[in-house]
Amino acid sequence: MVKNKFVADYQINTSRKILFPYLSSASGLSEWFADDVRITEDKVYVFNYDGEDHYARLVAQRLNTHVKFDFFDPDNLDESDHSYIEFKLEENELTQTLFLKVIDYSDSYDDDELESIWESLISNLKEIIGG
Repeated sequence: MVKNKFVADYQINTSRKILFPYLSSASGLSEWFADDVRITEDKVYVFNYDGEDHYARLVAQRLNTHVKFDFFDPDNLDESDHSYIEFKLEENELTQTLFLKVIDYSDSYDDDELESIWESLISNLKEIIGG
């Protein structure tokens, strides 16, 4: 399947320290991103959407700055072109405004669908954190 790379920036009115746990922890992600998120003893994140499990590894993390999850099919470990989701926190030096950059590299959706999905997800996140 052909992969699509979706990139968007969202202004979030909060601090990095408040926002980062919602991007990097299973409990934080399960509040806005997925129906449920759990971590196995092998440190595999299991994201559950609509009753279906999706498996990911945390492949990059810088405290209060960046997190990246690499999704994989546990039944097809030979697959090399994995989907991933990356969250980056970037601050405008002049205005001190915090932006969440979302990079979603996946198959199945076009940009309009992904934009709509992410707008809804980010809206939920802002509601939870008050930002």
